[in-house]
Amino acid sequence: MLQLLAFVVPLGLAGAISPVLLTEQTVVLAGPNGTRIARFFAAGAMIALFAFVCALVLFGRAIELPKTPHLSATLDVVIGVALLGLAAFLRVRRPKPKTEKSPRGELNARAAYIFGTVSMATNFTTLALIIPASKEIAASHVDFAERVIVAVILVVLASIPVWLPLALTAIAPGPALRGLNAFGDFIQRRGHAATITLVAIIGIVLLVRGVLRLV
Repeated sequence: MLQLLAFVVPLGLAGAISPVLLTEQTVVLAGPNGTRIARFFAAGAMIALFAFVCALVLFGRAIELPKTPHLSATLDVVIGVALLGLAAFLRVRRPKPKTEKSPRGELNARAAYIFGTVSMATNFTTLALIIPASKEIAASHVDFAERVIVAVILVVLASIPVWLPLALTAIAPGPALRGLNAFGDFIQRRGHAATITLVAIIGIVLLVRGVLRLV
């Protein structure tokens, strides 16, 4: 399980570099009844991500990844090439300046939950990094309970932008604003470059590992 975590944890942290989710959650927190509504936004995003991970793991188990090393290695190559392509695309496509936006009108609990779900479902860079992590969970030889634990850890790490603002606000409302601003500034200034670098590194690792296993 430790070997599995060593592979999954960096992917989860890389998936957490999401300026969009962080900005949206910060805006929701600043709105009317912000803390309560932000909880539903976070729940929608995290449940959507957990469902995505579960679907990938179940799919991987269904095609017998753990019993078919050749198929697992081939998928490593395919995912590695896809991630390198994504890194190249992100490098060419410079992010446009974004203004802080939230859905029009005052959010209620149901709207915030849907907003969180849609935001995570359309956060393609995070989802792209979740795919190799989920594939690794599916291909592992750990038991069911350990796979569930690793999947939960993956979701918690990749969802840092939606639950960290809530946690900071609950622990220390005053310093939380300064911490969120610093975190947000880092992601805005370095997030794009960090994402490209991490996606490229992970793509290279998967490609090399897949080729070596096939050979």
